[in-house]
Amino acid sequence: MIPFASAFAVFLLLHSIPAVPAVRSEIISRIGRPAYFIGYSAASLAALVWLFSTALSLDYVPLWDLRPWHAAVTFVLAPLGAFLVIAGLLSANPLSVAIRSSEDIGAVVGITRHPVLWGFAIWAFGHIAANGDLRSLLLFGGLALFALGSIAMTEKRARRRLGDRWQALSQNTSIVPMAAFFSGRRPGWDMPMLLSAAIAAALVVWLLFAGGHALLFGADPIAIFG
Repeated sequence: MIPFASAFAVFLLLHSIPAVPAVRSEIISRIGRPAYFIGYSAASLAALVWLFSTALSLDYVPLWDLRPWHAAVTFVLAPLGAFLVIAGLLSANPLSVAIRSSEDIGAVVGITRHPVLWGFAIWAFGHIAANGDLRSLLLFGGLALFALGSIAMTEKRARRRLGDRWQALSQNTSIVPMAAFFSGRRPGWDMPMLLSAAIAAALVVWLLFAGGHALLFGADPIAIFG
């Protein structure tokens, strides 16, 4: 349990760096924005791999009997979460986490102004039901709670940074996914969303039907229906 807790602590610490604007700005000013994002992405991936490897080394402690509908939950939530993460990263979004630095608003923000954080949480929650064990609950539950817990801080930081512009930029968005839609504001589509949908679909096909998930994690999600 100590290696898992250590890996999770490093993961949380690493992802707290962007939450401190002074630290983030100082790093970017020294090495440049492209180098920062490449280095940060590589470090994040390494931390995530370490976290998953330590989680898989924990003893398997079942919490409930698995049924086919548990996997169905994952098949719905995981692709949706992946799409939101990819679309959020590729779209312009000064209101939340995004790769692009722009004052424009991408279409995905019409779904939620925090698509990356919500997408990560939805993806993580989707994996709890289909695994049904303690280590998965700790891993995916912890990741989901971290993502959702970051929303309030991200919202506060965006309001402070954007000042008077925040109201105009956020008026057709909502924190809760699709809340703006149900209030009569219809989200649209743009090229980043279409590209993200294609990437997410290709990723799902590779993971589920081309052995990608078994290659990466040693488990075939389709096998539960066999």
